[in-house]
Amino acid sequence: MNETDGLRGAPPTEPADGPEPWNPEPWNWRILVVGATGVIGGAVATAVRAAGAELAVAGRDPARLAAVSARLGDCPALAFDAYDLAGCGLLGARAASALGGLDAVVTAFGTVAFGRAEESSDVLDEHLFTVNALAPIAVLRGALGQIGPGGALAAVTGVVASRPSAGMAGYSASKAALGAWLDAVRLEQRRNRVTVLDARFPHLDTGFADRAVAGRPPRLPPGGDLESCVAALVEGLVGAAARRAGAGADRLRTGHEPGGGAPADGAPGGPSRSAPRAAIGLPRQP
Repeated sequence: MNETDGLRGAPPTEPADGPEPWNPEPWNWRILVVGATGVIGGAVATAVRAAGAELAVAGRDPARLAAVSARLGDCPALAFDAYDLAGCGLLGARAASALGGLDAVVTAFGTVAFGRAEESSDVLDEHLFTVNALAPIAVLRGALGQIGPGGALAAVTGVVASRPSAGMAGYSASKAALGAWLDAVRLEQRRNRVTVLDARFPHLDTGFADRAVAGRPPRLPPGGDLESCVAALVEGLVGAAARRAGAGADRLRTGHEPGGGAPADGAPGGPSRSAPRAAIGLPRQP
């Protein structure tokens, strides 16, 4: 992996100036996983539920969504259609209503098409950008008003967001568009301490390529380790929870809001902090 791959935007998993690592037990964040009926989204939902989070799931297929909800303790289940952008924008509010609040949202859905650029069409490219960029952006933008300071947004983009692939121009561009939006929002939300994660996973053997809306997949590299990738994403969410908890401790210690009028570095009450790391690298595959 190079520095553009992996999990972008992940904070440290403990307050930088704390004497001991902070371990959220129980981890009681309220999390919405959109795309939970897919392989990756289902694995993320299972992992955050096993870690102790309160969970709501969203998906397109009502029967599969009901099955996922039942498997995960009858958690709230929200149906959505990626082409209904207004409806996508309301998912955060619906989840917050069902869970009594919302701390984080993860989007893990998309579609793929294969073929040379000249073989594509306006209709196909519009489909790719709607499902892979506009719909997750609508979900995450709508959730910003629900999660509050210190919360987290996360999206699975994939390694093509930083390394476009031949034969996947439209798909690569749509994922890169989502990645660019996440990078900009991460900058905008620094003052609110909102963690914005971009999971640029390697190719995973989930059957996704076999469900392409057009074209046939090229020869792909061996699939990466889904469990390790999901674990890295969950680690990023846990780190966001630790960051929020550390901010609460800062208010108690100094009487200042983080990022708002606190003493300067080196001044009394204003110890120097190390910046959050930019990425958690995912395991390099053989």
